[in-house]
Amino acid sequence: MRYTGLRVIAEGLLGQRGWKPVWRDPAPKAEYDVIIIGGGGHGLSTAFYLAQEHGITNVAVLEKGYIGGGNVGRNTTIVRANYFLPGNSEFYSHSLKLWEGLESTLNYNVMHSQRGLINLFHSDGQRDAFVRRGNAMINQGDDAVLLDRDGVRRHLPYLDFDNTRFPIYGGLFHPRGGTARHDAVAWGYARGADSRGVDLIQNCEVTGIDIANGAVTGVQTTRGAIRAKKVAMVVAGRSGQVAAMAGMRLPIESHVLQAFVTEGLKPIIDHVVSFGMGHFYISQSDKGGLVFGGDIDFYASYASRGNLPMAEHVMEAAMTLMPAIGRARVLRSWGGIMDMTPDGSPIIDKTDTHGLFVDAGWCYGGFKAVPGSGFALAHLIATGRPLETAARFRLDRFRTGVGLLDEEGTGSQHNLH
Repeated sequence: MRYTGLRVIAEGLLGQRGWKPVWRDPAPKAEYDVIIIGGGGHGLSTAFYLAQEHGITNVAVLEKGYIGGGNVGRNTTIVRANYFLPGNSEFYSHSLKLWEGLESTLNYNVMHSQRGLINLFHSDGQRDAFVRRGNAMINQGDDAVLLDRDGVRRHLPYLDFDNTRFPIYGGLFHPRGGTARHDAVAWGYARGADSRGVDLIQNCEVTGIDIANGAVTGVQTTRGAIRAKKVAMVVAGRSGQVAAMAGMRLPIESHVLQAFVTEGLKPIIDHVVSFGMGHFYISQSDKGGLVFGGDIDFYASYASRGNLPMAEHVMEAAMTLMPAIGRARVLRSWGGIMDMTPDGSPIIDKTDTHGLFVDAGWCYGGFKAVPGSGFALAHLIATGRPLETAARFRLDRFRTGVGLLDEEGTGSQHNLH
């Protein structure tokens, strides 16, 4: 189905009765070449790139709920490539390039807005750290501009520049960073995968993974057994639970990350803004709501709601950075289940079980990785070789200690990332 301005106007006048389902609702077949467990952004993008890049279309995406009902629809929509360490920087650089061509690739408006991202710094030490990060970004081929205090004021005049406890020294400006519409990303990839022959099977929970002689043979589901010689676990915060079905214990803890949105306001925030002293980040949606969040809740949980002390902490950071936000009414909040690795970096790798793959550990950066993750995992499944930009995301780095990607320099401990 192609979308045009004329068609949108016509349907608006005719009561929206002419639209057809965007993707099929097939019954599961007895066997597929590839099964992808998880119908979120990463699973859908993997299916899409398997079909588009490698011609593998006998693929099933199994989702226990509905498409877009997990973390891909429960995030703050930020897209960026401002990473520092080799291993991460080239991956997110590639993912951002995919973002920039995504609407053309999918023929779907995912509302990707490169409004720019500004990370504030509040001390000489933070300035030095961001100078190094900015140079690393430029060396990678991405964009970075160091702003002094006056430069930040020109972009963000509504901040509290008189705060003596957390003075604003400047910021690192990433012009190509921005946001995208999270549910539109899921719908666009789902539509693209379906149109290429992939089966998107909703309300189909995986209850077991079948293994024989060291190789995966299929999965057990609430809709019956399905055979496949290749199975990928792409289930975000549920990675530990699904891996346990295959007898694996992943180096992952699941934590809750809360997000908040206010009532719709007139345009005020043109960029994505990150507070360097309070782990607070904010942007304004196309509907006018201020979308913001902060730290994870620092305790393991599978509950998608979060606790009040962290909500209070996020509100305090908001008021510290921009007191004017105190007049805005918070309409709703939600929580996503983050699969946190000890070094804060993801996993895209084969497992010791032949034909079983894992894509996990995205911490609180999974949304911006959706195109890059799917592209890399599809390449690994199709060729058996890691994509060059994702070659450092090995599972065994946690067993050997070799190649750990400690992006924040805080040590290998889940709750510090």
